[in-house]
Amino acid sequence: MIENLPNWINWLFLLTAVLTIGIFHYTNGKPNKLTYLIIIWSLIQSILAFSGFYEKTDLIPPRFLIVLIPVFITLIYGLTKKPLNWIIENKKLNTFIHTIRLPVEIVLLYLYLNNMMPELMTFEGRNFDILAGISAPVIGILFLKNIIGRNVLIIWNMIGLFLILFVFANGILSSELPIQMFGFEKPTKAPNYFPFILLPATIVPIVIYSHITDIIKLWKEKNSEQHLV
Repeated sequence: MIENLPNWINWLFLLTAVLTIGIFHYTNGKPNKLTYLIIIWSLIQSILAFSGFYEKTDLIPPRFLIVLIPVFITLIYGLTKKPLNWIIENKKLNTFIHTIRLPVEIVLLYLYLNNMMPELMTFEGRNFDILAGISAPVIGILFLKNIIGRNVLIIWNMIGLFLILFVFANGILSSELPIQMFGFEKPTKAPNYFPFILLPATIVPIVIYSHITDIIKLWKEKNSEQHLV
């Protein structure tokens, strides 16, 4: 864990990670095997980070690839025909899951204040992901009350997807990796430590996948309605 960081930040982040997994489970048809896999993956990464495995950043290839490569492979596999069709058929819209981005942004601010993140990774810099966290419950309620339609929700999800991809890219490019492009004075170090390893390993992939599958589901439902008219 990171020294001098208020203990409540660690617990807030852990609770956010647990809630992210729980909401994802219940809004995607309760896919037990997938949820167990996410939990096991999260535990493995937590143990590695807790043991200090990722703190050594001067190795080639970098150890952090053990996080990034499986995440990218899993996201790509999740968008192939069989798993994607199952998710689309069984899922409910995941709009409210994006509320978890609000506590994440609070945590990122404290990590910046403790020199574990560059300012660009916070809402005081170029991270505008907090807007998705604030707007998620509002957009979700408006959609449930039929005040807004699918088109608005599709646009909101596209904007939210862009925001999370943008901050994810900034996080990678400001980390102590061979491809680091900025944040040299204060690089992104926090994900090398427990529990913040769960941000790139678990929370961000779930948020990205939720946006993509919501967009696909909404688009299919919209086209189905048009064909019925």
